[in-house]
Amino acid sequence: MDEKAPNGKTKDQGDGLEPRDRADRHVRADARRNIDALLRAAMAVFATSGVEAPVREIAEKAGVGVGTVYRHFPQRSDLIVAVFRNEVDACADAAPILARKHEPGEALALWMQRYVDFITAKRGLAAALYSGNPAFETLPAYFNQRLRPALQTLLEAAAAAGEVRADIEPGDLLGAAASLAMPAHGGGPAQARRMVALLVDGLRYGASTRADTRS
Repeated sequence: MDEKAPNGKTKDQGDGLEPRDRADRHVRADARRNIDALLRAAMAVFATSGVEAPVREIAEKAGVGVGTVYRHFPQRSDLIVAVFRNEVDACADAAPILARKHEPGEALALWMQRYVDFITAKRGLAAALYSGNPAFETLPAYFNQRLRPALQTLLEAAAAAGEVRADIEPGDLLGAAASLAMPAHGGGPAQARRMVALLVDGLRYGASTRADTRS
């Protein structure tokens, strides 16, 4: 005989509701979609309007209510930190994907362009990141922790293939590319990409040939 639940139904008889674990998964999935939409919207708004843009503008772009923004990110600084970390993660995660799809030298060049896109998009965050606010003090370390190893792997592969010189420090290259990507003489993202492409071309000077690396 089926065991009775307190409401008089058998325990395996439906009551019009989903099982709790399935419902919880749906809630978590909905929350994740909302967060992802908010991070994308906030990055776009910060890039054009700065980090002091109205929260309502971000919510409308994400297709959610203002209350949803504050539920996930109670303080504006929480949202800024989340956006920055999300962009850093996306840039770092692109490195192994490019390495699987392209030859080492091309993967390095493509990733550097991806990094330039990150830097130019981050201009909207710059004022906050360098404001001295303690809420942002961990971000430089997170930047280095995620991006230096990603670039190091690409550099090592390209150097082993004889496509770039072997004495390049990832931190130096990240800093040089970031400097080139900063606004200068009215230049925009397209100019930044051209400048960094020239920088990457320069890495080939003094590189060993493939034959040399095999001897």
